[in-house]
Amino acid sequence: MIRPATPTLANTPVLETERLRLRAPVATDWPHWRAFMASDRSSFIRPDDLDEAKAWRAMGHMVGMWVLRGYGLFIIEAKGDPTPLGMCGPWHPIDWPEPELAWSLWSPAAEGKGIMFEAAAAARAHAFGPLGWTTAVSYIDPANARSIALAERLGAVRDATAARLDPTDLVYRHIGTGVSA
Repeated sequence: MIRPATPTLANTPVLETERLRLRAPVATDWPHWRAFMASDRSSFIRPDDLDEAKAWRAMGHMVGMWVLRGYGLFIIEAKGDPTPLGMCGPWHPIDWPEPELAWSLWSPAAEGKGIMFEAAAAARAHAFGPLGWTTAVSYIDPANARSIALAERLGAVRDATAARLDPTDLVYRHIGTGVSA
């Protein structure tokens, strides 16, 4: 069987920081996403009944956001190494109460190095800059201490009045033009 060339999303921005490159998802990210979704690292973002087919559809949702909204989650990689470390960026499914700045770190080796702060700060600056957002939230499970710490380090504040995806979610509000990494 002859396989066609791997398609890529056209006209999507690439963000760069001192250490990182943030880009739209590509087909070769699938094995890394699948491994993350099958691991305990994804426990705060995946349903209890996750299987490979649902993980596949979730990746399709990530790609589709770029097509339908013109933005989406960026895949994070270290400059010079195309291995996906995680994802972050603007996220707004049709049933979300408001736009979200979302993130997940796939690689345990990337933990504790400030990578997600650097990536999320760049993605937020992109949302508040070229995308024209003036606010965004991050929906966080109250047991997810690392995400809470990241939201607070980014300067986001708890918003008890914001609509939630789940009644137990904490909502952290981002306001302004972003933060420097």
